[in-house]
Amino acid sequence: MSWIVPIAAVLEILLLLYVATMDVATRLIRNEICLALAILGIASHLANPIGMIESLIAATILFLVLFVIFHRGLIGGGDVKLLVVLAIGLPLMGVIQLLTMTAFAGGVLALIHLMMRNLPSPRLAPAGSSLLRRVYVVERWRHLRHAPLPYGVAIACGGIWAIFSKGI
Repeated sequence: MSWIVPIAAVLEILLLLYVATMDVATRLIRNEICLALAILGIASHLANPIGMIESLIAATILFLVLFVIFHRGLIGGGDVKLLVVLAIGLPLMGVIQLLTMTAFAGGVLALIHLMMRNLPSPRLAPAGSSLLRRVYVVERWRHLRHAPLPYGVAIACGGIWAIFSKGI
């Protein structure tokens, strides 16, 4: 049973990298990915049922707080579900690390988007352009239209940090 925790952690990290990529591309966080992260989080607690109960309590409290914030239009629903499912697989200190590093990564993400205001408006990326150029063009276009930040990227960074801190 000791092999479950490291395998679950590696799969969680891979899924979080996918979430970050898809959030940049589409601004959507898929339910299937969140379900998989929840299952992996529960699987990582199989050897410690008390830890699972603590994590479920923390995730419930986090959901209630984030639901209020979501209801006021300050956070997206996908961000709420991603944070809550990550909390399911973390101990209480891990949830605190998740929220702290997510806030830090979100600040860096916001600074990058603020700096984009000073960059020139790009023309469409021609066929064969690099991925970085294509992402820049799309993000600059979204920024000019006041689209929301891809905060799933910040949550993924916080989740990866918390998973590594938990120990693989």
